[in-house]
Amino acid sequence: MMEYMREKKSSKRIRVLMLILLTVLVPAGCGNAVKSGYTSAEDSLQADSVSAGEEQTSDGGGASADKRENTYIDEKAPEIKGLKYSDTMELSYAEGFRVDYYEEGYKIFQLRNGDAFILVPEGKEAPEDTEGYQILYAPLDHIYMAATSAMSLFDAIDAADAVTMTGTQQQGWYIDAPREAMKRGDMIYAGKYSSPDYEMLILNECDAAIESSMIFHTPEVQEMLRDLDIPVFVDQSSYEKSSLGRSEWIRLYGAMMDREDEAAAYFEEQSRIMDEVSGYEETGKTVAYFSVNSDGSCVIRRPEDYVSEMIRKGGGEYVFDSLKETDGNAATITISMEEFYSKAADCDYLIYNSTIEGGLRDKEELIGKNALFGEFSAVRKGNLWQVNRKMYQSTDKVSQFIRDVHIMLTDGDEAMLTFLEKVR
Repeated sequence: MMEYMREKKSSKRIRVLMLILLTVLVPAGCGNAVKSGYTSAEDSLQADSVSAGEEQTSDGGGASADKRENTYIDEKAPEIKGLKYSDTMELSYAEGFRVDYYEEGYKIFQLRNGDAFILVPEGKEAPEDTEGYQILYAPLDHIYMAATSAMSLFDAIDAADAVTMTGTQQQGWYIDAPREAMKRGDMIYAGKYSSPDYEMLILNECDAAIESSMIFHTPEVQEMLRDLDIPVFVDQSSYEKSSLGRSEWIRLYGAMMDREDEAAAYFEEQSRIMDEVSGYEETGKTVAYFSVNSDGSCVIRRPEDYVSEMIRKGGGEYVFDSLKETDGNAATITISMEEFYSKAADCDYLIYNSTIEGGLRDKEELIGKNALFGEFSAVRKGNLWQVNRKMYQSTDKVSQFIRDVHIMLTDGDEAMLTFLEKVR
């Protein structure tokens, strides 16, 4: 029966792919072409990969803020005909997902944006009534990874080899595991998130596409992937309000890969590290964390965000704490340069978020974005810093940013820094 289902699924993928190819090959004007968003393998290799900055902008910029609410996750385990409930994963910090366990190895995952998945164990069949659910068939060993922030979590549970395709070219990775995998040929570039190489995904028997929230901007791509029976799983870990909440997504991926024990052990270790770095005394020094958009506006982290939380735990005072009553749920807020100046001109430290617009070569480059930066106290006193581009892709150890903040605020040893670097 399982072989029959796989053959039926493969046959459907081939039929849809043929429609895509016809769309590309039929000359313009010869009938009504089907809109597919198809990109050839050659074009995909030339396309720019999604950067960590794009993911960060989407996750924090409010484009999908309505998807951050937790109201779409059921308060109790779903009842599915043919499945017998057994247990629920107990979470300590994460609010954006739920994992329920059923007998014989079935699992149901729910995400805050309303997506729900049934993981079917190897050798088993999907339940008959699965309306509203995307079906994942274990083992998942041919994953397309377009959410760079999730890759480190797969690596931490020794499941990186399950990711055989990526939406980021080799030069776009800032962590070792995917870079090395691409060098070896174990992971291939299969097109950007917004224009994946559907043919390549099919030929490589893609089990699932793990996307960043940038995919919300291209619903036609989601639809095409699902038409090809490729489940679309949107990582929303950056919407968590605490750094440990974000890191706890490793337990969801652990459940997805049948590596719960490894994920639990790793998360417990991260919790221990957090306890170690959370005892820093307040220094009374103010910190602004920001980036500058191409239009000159400034993007700051919401006070309830996990980055703001880590600044406070590192002993700093987040200069935008007074914005707590603002509406909306996005991780970031975009404000005018004038408003940013009024709040941060006299703050003690500026941290530039290079994961969005790229890093600064020196302070003159920041002043080049707006001459007002030359008047900021932190710039004049040499207290301009930036996070390197590894931070957004290092979800597995993001809590170490707390230690970095403390080292910065106390003039500690810069050689001990993980994500922060001084801009001179």
